[in-house]
Amino acid sequence: MPKIKKTKIVATLGPATSTKEVIVDMIKAGVDVFRINFSHADYEDVTERVKMIREVNAEMETNIAILGDLQGPKLRVGVMAEEVVVAPGDEIDFVTGTPFEGNAERVYMNYAAFPKDVNPGERILLDDGKLMFEVISTNRKDLVHAKVIQGGPLKSKKGVNLPNTNISLPALTEKDVKDAIFAISLDVDWIALSFVRHSQDIIDLQNIIKEHGQHKIPIIAKIEKPEAVDNIDKIVSYCDGLMVARGDLGVEVPAHEVPLIQKKLVLRAKKARIPVIIATQMMETMITSLTPTRAEVNDVANSVMDGADAVMLSGETSVGNYPVEVIEKMSSILSSVENSELILVPQEPPHIRTNRYITKSVCYHAAIMANEIKAKAISTLTNSGYTAFQISAWRPSAYILVFTSNRRILTQLNLLWGVKAFYYDKYVSTDETIEDVNVIACKKGFLEEGDMLISLAAMPIKDKGMVNTLRVTEIKGL
Repeated sequence: MPKIKKTKIVATLGPATSTKEVIVDMIKAGVDVFRINFSHADYEDVTERVKMIREVNAEMETNIAILGDLQGPKLRVGVMAEEVVVAPGDEIDFVTGTPFEGNAERVYMNYAAFPKDVNPGERILLDDGKLMFEVISTNRKDLVHAKVIQGGPLKSKKGVNLPNTNISLPALTEKDVKDAIFAISLDVDWIALSFVRHSQDIIDLQNIIKEHGQHKIPIIAKIEKPEAVDNIDKIVSYCDGLMVARGDLGVEVPAHEVPLIQKKLVLRAKKARIPVIIATQMMETMITSLTPTRAEVNDVANSVMDGADAVMLSGETSVGNYPVEVIEKMSSILSSVENSELILVPQEPPHIRTNRYITKSVCYHAAIMANEIKAKAISTLTNSGYTAFQISAWRPSAYILVFTSNRRILTQLNLLWGVKAFYYDKYVSTDETIEDVNVIACKKGFLEEGDMLISLAAMPIKDKGMVNTLRVTEIKGL
């Protein structure tokens, strides 16, 4: 019987993962999704890498997904003329307009509306919160005068966070629109949108996908601003998945608040039956060391205990020295904790009677029943992937085997907790199809003689309608 981890691993591509050999080894070690970080992406390089992943998928018969991650409105200071160190009490001007080399008196800011958006008393954080300034005054045009609260080296091109400011920038910058159109042309499986603040940000990206894509690409909302946490119910209504981006979130809100926000967001995603990814600094030490710290191991384990669908690696796989070893280590942590009885999933049955109420109800009962009768697997035939999202969110102890003739969703579903998708295009009678599917599941090593299997299907099968049938089978006579 294969020991297959159910929590998925998202690995960021970068210089450390540029060869086919490394990509193959990472997949063998447990990668389920490759992330393209458009903050540092060269289009030619990305095209090459996507082609490579798809070739490997064909050769290894895997369905590794590709996630395009848009940079969003990244605020930065300009280049500094020399090494500047600021001390508490110092005063400095942040100036917009034409870029210039900064010094201890004035520094360039790449965000044109900055003087209009900020107000006296608001905080300016630099370099992941290492430096802190307070706005004294603004001329509302091109200059903000600020005082240093927490000092240190003021380095070139460092990121800026404005935790108290209502930023007028859209979540989709010009660069993001260009990157999104490029990602859509590559037919990526998922697109992540950075610095989401309102549901409108997601609607804007959906419109770009509609205009430039042949089909729907699901959107992951990255939660890294306090406004996003406040607006989470509206955001969840429009996105297809969430990412808890703890890097910027931990700068924008006090770091000690992030663990509870993480738990709250995971729970919110589970209730909405959409996948959630925990990201940033999971195994940071393994960029340069072969051994993670105990705190990092705990962090990964706790993210799984919270109910995350996937955990993400950034620098560890993009620029780290041990891209394969970090995946192996992470896989072993996931496998050891994900079947714990301590993990609680919100188990209220679906009650809002939408047009998909029957399908939701069947999926819910399939998950509950699988646990009761100790079924080894739940199999479902799907054209849209909807049932896979539903069953996965209920976290049954059984494998979730998804059979589809829609090649488009084969890779997409690879992000979902516990889901394994297979290509299947014979839609004959229900009995024959379920028989077929059972044989494939046995061949792939998910079932053996005597195991119980729950099969979900839409009858009549050839109509590819909504799931309305649940059937229990005992595997006999293999």
